[in-house]
Amino acid sequence: QVQLVESGGGLVQAGGSLRLSCAASGSTGSISDMGWYRQAPGKQRELVAIIRRSGSTNYVDSVMGRFTISRDYGENTLFLQMNSLKPEDTADYYCNANGHWSGYYQQYWGQGTQVTVSS
Repeated sequence: QVQLVESGGGLVQAGGSLRLSCAASGSTGSISDMGWYRQAPGKQRELVAIIRRSGSTNYVDSVMGRFTISRDYGENTLFLQMNSLKPEDTADYYCNANGHWSGYYQQYWGQGTQVTVSS
């Protein structure tokens, strides 16, 4: 079992920055990939950024060059630095962790943190 707790969301003006954090606890040694997803009102949840155990990263095109995902393995914390925020970045942001526990693939979600970007 893994517990994920996000923080750092809030209200910011367009062009501003926010840094999201996701603290992982529990059986974190089996975590493989971690990522940030977001869901805007009336839209499907989408992958924003992912970081693998190897350290490789991928981003959705719309945030490329503006967002940076990072992971502190020692503190079991995932970050998302969001710069040059746009109103279309407004959404609930969710932390995700996946891996294999007891031989089975599983994934875990945080409760979400709200990001609102005003124009």
